Amino acid sequence: MKIRFTKMHGLGNDFVVLDATGLRGQNFVPTPAQALWLADRHFGIGCDQVLVVQKPERPSDSGESGADFRYRIFNADGGEVEQCGNGARCFVRFVHELGLTSKREIRVETQSGLIALRLEADGQVTVDMGVPRFTPADIPFLADTDRLVHTLEFDGRSAAITVVSMGNPHAVQVVENVNIAPVARDGPLIEAHPYFPKRVNAGFMEVVDRHAIRLRVYERGAGETLACGTGACAAVVVGIRRGLLDSPVRVATHGGELKIAWNGMGQPVLMTGPAVTVFTGEAELPELPEEK
Repeated sequence: MKIRFTKMHGLGNDFVVLDATGLRGQNFVPTPAQALWLADRHFGIGCDQVLVVQKPERPSDSGESGADFRYRIFNADGGEVEQCGNGARCFVRFVHELGLTSKREIRVETQSGLIALRLEADGQVTVDMGVPRFTPADIPFLADTDRLVHTLEFDGRSAAITVVSMGNPHAVQVVENVNIAPVARDGPLIEAHPYFPKRVNAGFMEVVDRHAIRLRVYERGAGETLACGTGACAAVVVGIRRGLLDSPVRVATHGGELKIAWNGMGQPVLMTGPAVTVFTGEAELPELPEEK
């Protein structure tokens, strides 16, 4: 089977984007095995996540709960996840470049609910990432108490983490120097910690000043990426709640910079940053083992 795709990135967090709306004659949604092949950097195309654009289940003309598109995300390990901030920005540029919409502001269905996206005049994209959630059951995180800072123990060590859901789960810790933070060592252990039944994205945040942080994230199902949009939102929210930051905050990642704004509990998080198209192409999917 031959499929059309677009390769994109948001601050180096890279994606294979597929149009599955049927509007251009393609309605392909990958199986986990196919997503795994597409993401493979040696045998496939290569990416951190595969993004799929579909028609909404509730179109925008159905009222306030309606959307313009549906958005599905498959990690590099083939697993489907709820949300991806850098991918959301690429989503907007993708649907505009393909002529799937002329709207500068669109609403998109995700597994975690509706998100609002806006293409700015300067080409940057602003995403309303929704209201962060802190209750352990919403992460999900297995904890007896709902407190701001939890001590997570693993492999004879411990980390002071704050958990938050930005539509997907995050565990954020503050470090003195993000360059030497043990991301490669501790990231996989935190991601797969038994207290997180659906695994978690592990964030390592260095506070530069009250309006700037440096950040590295070990992403669930993808490993450390050059940037993580939901991770940036989670880190800023955690920093503000812990009294370390004031909105807005510049988030420096290995891939570049994001601007995050949050006005406090019960308010949505706004993320602004770039989205870049790298190339478009066609790929011939090989025969893969059937899903069990």
